[in-house]
Amino acid sequence: MIDNKERVAIIFGVRNDSSIAWDIALKLHNSGCKVALSYVADTRENVLFLMEQNGMDKTLSAEVDVRSDEQVTNFLNKVHSKLGPIHYILHGVAFGNQNVMCYSLPGSNEPAPSYIDIPFDDLADSFNISAYSLLRICRAAQAMLAPNASILTLTYNASQRVFPGYAGMAINKAALENIMLYLASYFRERQVRVNAISAGLVMTTSAGAISGVRKLRKIGKFTAPLGNIDAGDVGDAALYYFSDLSKKVTGNIHFVDGGLNIMGVGLDGE
Repeated sequence: MIDNKERVAIIFGVRNDSSIAWDIALKLHNSGCKVALSYVADTRENVLFLMEQNGMDKTLSAEVDVRSDEQVTNFLNKVHSKLGPIHYILHGVAFGNQNVMCYSLPGSNEPAPSYIDIPFDDLADSFNISAYSLLRICRAAQAMLAPNASILTLTYNASQRVFPGYAGMAINKAALENIMLYLASYFRERQVRVNAISAGLVMTTSAGAISGVRKLRKIGKFTAPLGNIDAGDVGDAALYYFSDLSKKVTGNIHFVDGGLNIMGVGLDGE
């Protein structure tokens, strides 16, 4: 049993109870951690309900647009002033619109937007939310971090492989991984570790926006040596990073995908 009693965790990215970020938040809470959650306008009701239902302190929450230095800093200051140094931060936010991800809407006869035509402004906004926000959060948090704190982000293997229905978001994930590596080096003097979990495809609300998601799950079922994963598998791995067990691990991309990333061909199960 991992004991996180009296430790403080801040989670960015919970949408609902299917979110990977929520499974991680719940596991941290159950390990004794004091957990603070951010939300956006359309997730506020879900987040506050989940916190109340599971005995979390709803005052440790706030609406945060991760594109805003002011809102990020205010949220971190709120938690720090109430609870003291921050031990753990999860960056679990990502967003890309239809033009960035290059998918067609279900039931639509319109072709999917082309990768080569991704609008710069749309991609820049998506990058700001999905990748640069990790840098923004770390910059705002650095003076509030406890010694040997741990920062974790969530990525996806589309950073290294072609997933046509993920397209421009894959650019963000590649950038996110690079930002994570440089932050791991930046925080060396503080002995703060920064890592990423590259999760397999989990049926979250966000995953529903990936074109051909059910086909990808079927491929994973037969191709990955250990089959498909769920949010709990990612939460279990995250708890390792949010504990003293990983005190000498930084700059790591940890695959939790049933081993799908090692495979060179897809298997059909027949």
